Amino acid sequence: RRLTRGAMPGRHVSRVLALYKRVLQLHRVLPPDLKALGDQYVKDEFRRHKIVGSDEAQRFLQEWEVYATVLSQQANENRQNSTGKACFGTFLPEEKLNDFRDEQIGQLQELMQEATKPNRQFSISESTKPKF
Repeated sequence: RRLTRGAMPGRHVSRVLALYKRVLQLHRVLPPDLKALGDQYVKDEFRRHKIVGSDEAQRFLQEWEVYATVLSQQANENRQNSTGKACFGTFLPEEKLNDFRDEQIGQLQELMQEATKPNRQFSISESTKPKF
């Protein structure tokens, strides 16, 4: 069954949209290449989960809320860090990996490869000067 805005309870829709917006706002603290990668991943995941059952939707939202909380904490820690070297991310325990479906493992592996390759697909210039 496809869930559309009209079919979804208003509270649920507003919760999803608020979380989506919060995550994208939190990504502003990431280095530009990770921000671009993260933003694209978030957009793809939220779009992909528009058509899911209520149990999966609940788990999806809970996991993204945990992500937002952790990223917010790391952003605050990085602001207070006097060394100037930002650190983002968290260890993923094996028990949690065992709960993933094969499709999720594949997505995680693709994300890791993209985030760690020397020439990332996202080319972002910090310069604001127009290029002619």
